[in-house]
Amino acid sequence: MPMKNQTTETEFILLGLSSDPQMQIFLFSVFLVIYLITLGGNMVIIVVIKVDSHLHTPMYFFLFHLSFVDICYSSVTVPNMLRNFLAVHKTISVNGCIAQIFFFFLSASAEIFILSAMAYDRYSAICDPLRYMERMSKRICVQLVSGAWTIAFFYALLNIIFTLKLHFCGSNQIHHFSCELPPLLQLACTDTLTNQVVLLTSAVISGSFLLTLISYIYIVSTILRIRSAEGRRKAFSTCSSHLIVVGLWYLTAFFQYTKPSSVSSVVLDEIFSIQYSILTPMLNPIIYSLKNKEVKIALGKTLGKLKFLK
Repeated sequence: MPMKNQTTETEFILLGLSSDPQMQIFLFSVFLVIYLITLGGNMVIIVVIKVDSHLHTPMYFFLFHLSFVDICYSSVTVPNMLRNFLAVHKTISVNGCIAQIFFFFLSASAEIFILSAMAYDRYSAICDPLRYMERMSKRICVQLVSGAWTIAFFYALLNIIFTLKLHFCGSNQIHHFSCELPPLLQLACTDTLTNQVVLLTSAVISGSFLLTLISYIYIVSTILRIRSAEGRRKAFSTCSSHLIVVGLWYLTAFFQYTKPSSVSSVVLDEIFSIQYSILTPMLNPIIYSLKNKEVKIALGKTLGKLKFLK
């Protein structure tokens, strides 16, 4: 219950990355460019996969949905972040903050499970190529993506249900540029042990990291058994982009959401959050474009068609 003689907060103040007006203008410009690159890069991937029939395969089906999730994921926090850089009062209502956390969990969790589906796709292609089309039929691919969104919804809902039971009084300043659950729990004037247990437990039992890890153990084992160096290189090239993306995401997000509160650091938390919530959605299409020959060829064909139409 809320403590007596304290007013329950109705809004929070997001302190952001800097209180210096000139630095805020600079940061606004930087993150606006990042956001536009994120939107543009992922939209290009979506359009190229949609229009090029050669990319209508399971791997690119998942990449299509990953790009869509990245647009949603980035749009949950960055537009409000940009607004706050220019606003005098950098406030967000309690309900607005909780809604942002819900959609953040929804899109982030969907991304995690789609990355796991992509790991399973690479496992099927490299470790069991003869049954690849059977394992990765269109029906199964649709089920995997639908399952990713469904599990993500319940994962987000589970954490929000317990967040709604909290009361916030006293300080209403969030030392962050957006509403995320770990810094929000620090402002609660009620016990947050249940919330922390639910957050940690739901992250562990989701099993997505374990599925990805097991898939890559089998993938690496299979690649190492390939006798020719050229064969190993080709096999590894088909999953190297995905491995880079997974590494970027898990290393920072997993540490941020599983570390004990005793080792919390405002600067470190913000750096990690920028990495997995803002930079990763921007880097994903760049990594897949630069590391994937088929995407580069399809992109060239699409640009050629557009020039021809002019």
